[in-house]
Amino acid sequence: MAKNKKIPEINASSQADIAFTVLIFFLVVSTMDVDTGIVRVLPPMPDPNVKQEDIKVKERNLLLVFVSGSGQLMAGGQVMDLHYLKDKAKEFILNPYDDESLPEKKDQTFDMPDGSKWTFPVSEGVISLQNTRDTDYQVYIRVQNELTRAFNEVRDDVSMSKFGKKFADLAEEERKVVTKAVPLKISEAEPRKMGK
Repeated sequence: MAKNKKIPEINASSQADIAFTVLIFFLVVSTMDVDTGIVRVLPPMPDPNVKQEDIKVKERNLLLVFVSGSGQLMAGGQVMDLHYLKDKAKEFILNPYDDESLPEKKDQTFDMPDGSKWTFPVSEGVISLQNTRDTDYQVYIRVQNELTRAFNEVRDDVSMSKFGKKFADLAEEERKVVTKAVPLKISEAEPRKMGK
């Protein structure tokens, strides 16, 4: 008669520890892609019951910025390096010498937090950004950042001249006034197809 022989079992008590150690190792050495994007406050959706009309913008009030698939940049009909875009945009927004080829300005009066009134010449200028479908995303983000930086620097200049502080250091109500005086007007056109 054959005796029932016990088969020796493998000790698996340390396998959980090994699996946990390997998991920790991969979490530590792997890199995570960080999503990049642009923070924008979009206008509210228009009422579907109200007929929308096309907004006519005078040619002098429009700065066309185009980014090609190869990363080449054109602003105002001139090919330029990305490093000069911010200054071009600031000159367009401010029109410091009331140039006939740059945007018009309209005096607007704002209610200040202390109850007083402030009149400021608000630019009618709009920057229109367009790219091709094959434009590199990083190039597109850099162009957006330069345009946003131009508006932020203009807001800082206006804040310093009116309140003696940078825009970021203003109180909420003061910030709202400066935002109305220097509105962020960047329009994005639908991307072009290659070869068009």
